[in-house]
Amino acid sequence: MELDQSTALITGGASGLGAATARHLHGLGASVVVFDRDAAKGEQIVSELGETARTKAVFVAGDVLSTDDTERAIAAATELGGLRVVVACAGGARGVQRTLGRDDQPHDLDLFADTIQLNLVGSFNTARLAAAAMAAQEPRDDGERGVIVFVASIAGYEGQIGQVAYGSAKAGIIGMTLIAARDLASRGIRVNAIAPGTIRTEAWDLAPAEMLESFESKVPFPRRLGDPSEFAALVEHLVTNRYLNGHVVRLDGAIRFDPR
Repeated sequence: MELDQSTALITGGASGLGAATARHLHGLGASVVVFDRDAAKGEQIVSELGETARTKAVFVAGDVLSTDDTERAIAAATELGGLRVVVACAGGARGVQRTLGRDDQPHDLDLFADTIQLNLVGSFNTARLAAAAMAAQEPRDDGERGVIVFVASIAGYEGQIGQVAYGSAKAGIIGMTLIAARDLASRGIRVNAIAPGTIRTEAWDLAPAEMLESFESKVPFPRRLGDPSEFAALVEHLVTNRYLNGHVVRLDGAIRFDPR
């Protein structure tokens, strides 16, 4: 998939990994649709990106759990010349709880379900609707119609104490990747995923210095947090390397989470 003059939809594209991806793909010649609930940040990102004779940047406000909102974002991408790339960055942790708390109170069921909805169901909703739009397009010369990149987490492999909801949601994305790739192979749509480790997004700016140092010290090499630009560069590779399909790539400096 060539990024130049393609159109990419980035969910959760107003901040963090999504914003870094939007900037990177736009810089490579792709038009981007930033889809996010935060209208102020979303409008700011597309204003920064601007437009050229070949590329555009559009913001669509909405929720990945809403079929109507997601279809509006897909329609916006289609209007820019056809949806070829989707990066499903929307997600996050809703809270930290153990299966049983220290007082033996069970994990809040609504919190667990909400985390699964935001991360796993939201990613699937994006993929199913985007795949339908991609399948309706004419294939490129090699038969490819589009590429979907999910965002998992290494918490889906070795989640820490208190991450049972978040780790389960991201494990679901890991498990979904190969199956979705097989489901969509006949339509010429590839599906891959990235499982980031500790990447220094804006959220880390609020963390105490000692916490930041602790996480950095656990990364074997390079001994630092990852940079969002490194995530975005991996998105580029997953999109442009046409033989990568059904694969989950860890981006973590070889870290493995401790139990706590």
